[in-house]
Amino acid sequence: MSAEALAGLVAELPDDLRGLALTHSSWSEQGLSYERLAYLGDSVLALAIAEAIYRRFPDVDAGGLTRIHNQAVSGAACAEVGRELGVPEMLAAAEPEIDDAIPAGDLLAGARPLPEATEALIGACFVAFGFERAAAAVSAAFEGRVERARKAPVDAKSALQELLARRRASVTYAVTGESGPAHQRTFEVEATVEGERVGTGAGRSKKAAEQAAAEQALERLDG
Repeated sequence: MSAEALAGLVAELPDDLRGLALTHSSWSEQGLSYERLAYLGDSVLALAIAEAIYRRFPDVDAGGLTRIHNQAVSGAACAEVGRELGVPEMLAAAEPEIDDAIPAGDLLAGARPLPEATEALIGACFVAFGFERAAAAVSAAFEGRVERARKAPVDAKSALQELLARRRASVTYAVTGESGPAHQRTFEVEATVEGERVGTGAGRSKKAAEQAAAEQALERLDG
């Protein structure tokens, strides 16, 4: 499967709705931007993929489904789909000639604008065509990411360490709580970067709890 179905919906969008989904906040003198649609699209994406993996992997427990979901809808995954849809080219074409507008190239050099615009287009598809059509197209577009997450799950701690190394930062993990009997202990861990808590997690071992905290930190810092 590919992003072809989602690209088709994007092409069918009313011009004004598609235009709004491709409008950065610095591009509108009226203060309009894709942010509200991106907020909506994030939820549509999350539910569409949650339903898809729930039905696809009946033998995977809730923790496993969460790990697959987090990886499949991450900021990096959204950016990949956005590139398949041609979102960078759409943004470049939509760039206005007004004072103080941040150039599309500068926006795309950042981590968030591309996945945000992709989510905004998903939100616009939901507004225009409803959840059933939007979700089907989204599920097809992200199917490869779901399969990759299932077959090759990311080691969240290593991924977080690599991300922070590029930013010349580091993460520390601390156990913040323990509960349950000795033979069935549950650990709670928090991940901290430069004194700021960026993720928390729980697990049957300290290692599992650290992985969960790292996953949450990745979503916050790179999602």
